Amino acid sequence: MVTNEDQSVDSLKKFAEELIRDAGKEALAFYGKGKKEMRFDRDLVTKAELRLMDFLQKALLSQYPNHQIFDNALKDTEYTHEEKRYLWVYDPLDGVSNYQAGVPMWGISLALQENFWPIFGMFYMPATNELFQATAGEKGAVHKRKSKDIRELNQVNDESILYVFSRFHQHFKSDFPGKILNLGCTSLHLCYVANGHAEAAIILNESFQSLAAVRVIVETSGAKFFEFNGNEVFLNEYLAGQKIEQPLIVTTPDLFPLIRSHIQEVRQ
Repeated sequence: MVTNEDQSVDSLKKFAEELIRDAGKEALAFYGKGKKEMRFDRDLVTKAELRLMDFLQKALLSQYPNHQIFDNALKDTEYTHEEKRYLWVYDPLDGVSNYQAGVPMWGISLALQENFWPIFGMFYMPATNELFQATAGEKGAVHKRKSKDIRELNQVNDESILYVFSRFHQHFKSDFPGKILNLGCTSLHLCYVANGHAEAAIILNESFQSLAAVRVIVETSGAKFFEFNGNEVFLNEYLAGQKIEQPLIVTTPDLFPLIRSHIQEVRQ
């Protein structure tokens, strides 16, 4: 473990990777142990989330006691040169239905910001030992099975992939020519967009906390978060903890109009 005196980006990243992998070991203690007679074991998920939140918070405060930790909302948004300029943001468990059922597509995210500008983001999948990570300002996400550069994708066809949220078809109809998939884990959807595995993802009811880490991975790949009207979404506008209630399309600026043209909202 790195010392708390060394706060270079490399040392902070090394600490973060060790921490997220250790948190993964904690999470595996509950993985796939949902009650078989229940479709969704909320008690197990709550227990796991509380344990992971406590583990992450204690580790962060022990190593960097003067750093800030995001907790549902951020009230102090003043620029500073003090150590509290660093803000850690974690989502202890994304893909909870998969997690409690023993499906490996779930994970933990961890991000670091300095004066509210992102430094790096990580998403770790303990069941498969896969780590996606990116550093702000650098090109591309780091992942051992990187597919292709999403910047190279400039059309949609029957080989294209669009990831969507659950109950997507209750809200939208689509003539998207490729595959429409839901893996049950928003962060994984966005990591797959970032590494060129998919052309786009549509997400709903997310928050600053759930997207802070994968935001860095997405943006270093050249993709962005768009409202359906084409406006770009800036995640720091949600530091107060409010939900991003409108659906968002995550893709490159070049692909956005192509993806959007295939999606129509179902009027209630």
